[in-house]
Amino acid sequence: MIKAGIIGGAGYTAGELIRILIHHPKAKLDFVYSTSNAGNKISDIHQDLEGELALKFTNEINPEIDILFLCLGHGNSSKFLHENKFSQTTKIIDLSNDFRLENDKIFEGKEFIYGLPELNKEDIKNAKYLANPGCFATAIQLAILPLAKAELIYNDIHVNATTGATGAGTSLSKTTHFTWRDNNFSSYKVFTHQHLGEIEESISQLQNGFNNDVVFIPNRGDFSRGIYATVYTEFKGTIDEAKQLFMDYYKEAKFTFVSNKEIFLKQVVNTNKCLIHIHKHKNKLLITSVIDNLLKGASGQAVQNMNLMFGFDESLGLSLKANYF
Repeated sequence: MIKAGIIGGAGYTAGELIRILIHHPKAKLDFVYSTSNAGNKISDIHQDLEGELALKFTNEINPEIDILFLCLGHGNSSKFLHENKFSQTTKIIDLSNDFRLENDKIFEGKEFIYGLPELNKEDIKNAKYLANPGCFATAIQLAILPLAKAELIYNDIHVNATTGATGAGTSLSKTTHFTWRDNNFSSYKVFTHQHLGEIEESISQLQNGFNNDVVFIPNRGDFSRGIYATVYTEFKGTIDEAKQLFMDYYKEAKFTFVSNKEIFLKQVVNTNKCLIHIHKHKNKLLITSVIDNLLKGASGQAVQNMNLMFGFDESLGLSLKANYF
């Protein structure tokens, strides 16, 4: 049984991690760190855990834990690790964007591996420090990587993807209020979203010399959770060749599946799955990808990575079943 700690315990991703870890057969939740909630019951914040968990938030750490999850805002994980030291045997998974890019992966002697299992599974198995991918980046990369592996991306990639309100975190802003979000739809950070860097680096990892643009339009949806992404680019082969390409790439993937039917968001909400559907129109290949942004896009993938890092079954403690009715 491994001991786990969570830093930044009051947010959505931490809440999902807690829910997974308290039922994980090989892990025990040792502490949940939150300076603003220290001394309060965790179930006072994550209220669905009432009756399941008596643990309280703390402002103290146990440096001897086996696995540490960082659920801090972007830019704060590096600061926390600089100010707090853990044992040489403690493995770390960071859910922010502090260590995802090539230029940021080495921090104070720690080398962070990019943690997309469908791309870097063998490296993840041997990793001590891991950068968990972004939610948009996960959905988009899983729609693109089979083409990059075959070195068949020879034009720009166009992406339109919509995320639920939980993608903005728990801090209030104008665009997260119910009265603004309800019955509304908008785009943001067009062409400049922070996940573009990791997407482009992963494509280049598989397709040497990739120098086309990833044209990304992120949208805010009026639902709570999930990401629905449509990706299209030029493709010279047939639809059957494209489907076989994706089936071959994901034949051993535990959570990513290629569907012959058109897909929808409720198929993956509350699961760690990614579903993919492929359609060809004239010379354009359209790939649709759907994930739960808090699970496959964050905490579920983090536990999937933890399982790989400790030699457990990759799917241990993670759900494949959606509850969409």
